[in-house]
Amino acid sequence: MRLLILGSLAGPLGTASRIAIGRGAKVLHAEDIEGALSSLRSGEGADLVLADVRLDVASLIGRLAAERIAAPVVACGVGNDTRAAVAAIRAGAREYLPLPPDPELIGAILAAVTEESHAIIHADPRSKQLLSVAERVAASEAGILIVGASGTGKELLARFVHARSRRAGGRFVAVNCAAIPEALLESELFGHEKGAFTGAVARRIGRFEEANGGTLLLDEISEMDVRLQAKLLRALQEREIDRVGGSHPVKVDVRILATSNRDLEAEVAAGRFRADLWFRLNVMTLAIPALAERPHDIPVLARYFAEKYARANALPLRPLSEGALRALQAHSWPGNVRELENTVHRAVLLASGPIVEADAISLSGTQRLASSDGESAASRVGRTVADVERDLIIDTLRHCFGNRTHAATILGISIRTLRNKLKQYTDEGVRVPASGVRADANLAGA
Repeated sequence: MRLLILGSLAGPLGTASRIAIGRGAKVLHAEDIEGALSSLRSGEGADLVLADVRLDVASLIGRLAAERIAAPVVACGVGNDTRAAVAAIRAGAREYLPLPPDPELIGAILAAVTEESHAIIHADPRSKQLLSVAERVAASEAGILIVGASGTGKELLARFVHARSRRAGGRFVAVNCAAIPEALLESELFGHEKGAFTGAVARRIGRFEEANGGTLLLDEISEMDVRLQAKLLRALQEREIDRVGGSHPVKVDVRILATSNRDLEAEVAAGRFRADLWFRLNVMTLAIPALAERPHDIPVLARYFAEKYARANALPLRPLSEGALRALQAHSWPGNVRELENTVHRAVLLASGPIVEADAISLSGTQRLASSDGESAASRVGRTVADVERDLIIDTLRHCFGNRTHAATILGISIRTLRNKLKQYTDEGVRVPASGVRADANLAGA
């Protein structure tokens, strides 16, 4: 865990730094925003930025986004300053941490951001066989291609391989090739020099250099443009990269893992993926079965997620009933483990009794809650879609005691979409439930 603390260490932030170090974090420090950006551009990297709210947190978050530096920000300030907390969250901060810091709260935030564990929860024979093969090939330097449908856990398996490799002491750096615009992916991978293109305000170390001595995961590599594939192939063959706008090559020592949810052999045949790059990457292939093909994993994963999200949301630990487990095992899981995780998360939030019953399991992606007057399907006839949607959102929010994050999860929409809807309703004079005690009880889990 790499933590970058932004602000003066004289006082409560210094205490926070010592607590984080005691929790096993590697702590870096910058006095101001420019220093923080310089540190992040240099390739030192950070899993989390803890920023003093007296600095311009909104500017920091905006500049991180503009330079595509993926580092979540937690704002902090002395006391429970509601205005500062609201302003920081609106600017895009993950959380607001009151100072002086509470050791347990810092530990919870660090765990929430880093997802504390990348263990692969499994019980199915097919999963056990896959992990056995992965462990055997992890010690080599061979390139590994991990294939499987979306949501099966390809990045998790890549982390499993890295943790059992000779490079486990180095960094594991992941790049989602599908999420970065084509024009920017070269800079993301190889870095750039100041002035190399519009917006290149300073030298930026790329992911290859950041992963030097460790492992670089090229996630969804099938989405990479063919022209950039040629430059990637050269980097793999020569073990050196050229920064965009640079004048000389830079030596790198990285192990490459790649994932794809497409049939790369078919992509090669269609001319969308280079055959020579495919051969280079495909020394070993690990194929992850769909969740429906490993049914014994479903109950153990469901129980794991139920406990995880009960703890994250400060809710009682409730076991899954036999009926709930049967409902989960009967589903086809087109979204695989990711869909199962979201389904169990919703069920944990909706359950009200001592156990999670089957009626809390929503397999359609959106849990339809009855409104307070017990509205039936027939009574919705003649109403507009917008009115029905508004009632569903308000009722779900009320059920979640006003917690926006929980409500968005249940509804299957983004928190930004939910906030935009709520602003629209407020402007229209609709009363929107405020956050309640339970909604604010757990900063790390919200």
